[in-house]
Amino acid sequence: MSEVVALMKKLKPRFFEGLTPSEVASIVSPATKRRFPAHSVMAHEGHPADRLFLMIHGRARGFCMTPRGGKVPVLWFPPGEVFGTAALLPGSVEYLVSTEALINSTALVWDRATIKSLSAQFPRLVENTLLIAFDYFVLYRSLHVAATYQTARQRLALVLGNLAAGLGQRVADGVELNIKNEELANEANITIFTASRLLSEWQRKGILTKSHGKVVVRSPEDLMLLSGD
Repeated sequence: MSEVVALMKKLKPRFFEGLTPSEVASIVSPATKRRFPAHSVMAHEGHPADRLFLMIHGRARGFCMTPRGGKVPVLWFPPGEVFGTAALLPGSVEYLVSTEALINSTALVWDRATIKSLSAQFPRLVENTLLIAFDYFVLYRSLHVAATYQTARQRLALVLGNLAAGLGQRVADGVELNIKNEELANEANITIFTASRLLSEWQRKGILTKSHGKVVVRSPEDLMLLSGD
């Protein structure tokens, strides 16, 4: 557990902002450290929100299922991010989305009774959760506005830039994302054909390189310029 507390100092989770190291240690102590294999579902849409998760290794994404069985990405969770915060709400509520591990991942997990007790002891946890929810609303607003008036090129550039900043892994050639063309298309609200065409164009220009299920953004700055054209 001392290693986990030390990791919190490095990750600086927004969930723990404003709390002292000793307070963070008290909150982390009753959590369970759980490992999740790649592609395993960590929380299920429509199931009781009985656990709260804090990613410490790996990456995860929240998604909804379409009537035809397709996955629509909603949120992405790199190390340091929490999900399942509905466990803090009063009454019996359900998860709004499912969450799956994209690669082998590890998370701290609190059951509902424990995290509710801790939030009463440390009210800052509730305040931080509200701030995180506000940030998600800001993100949703920007994506909704983009879908209304921005071009397909701008939307895809914005999505790639945001994902590279929040979820990417630094490699020698830039920032690497493990993501498929279909997932990028869904996120940017464009067709797979359009996403593939734009990615190929940007690869020819040296902005990124792509392979099956992977994109390396070589120039995030150029992408963000494209998103504002």
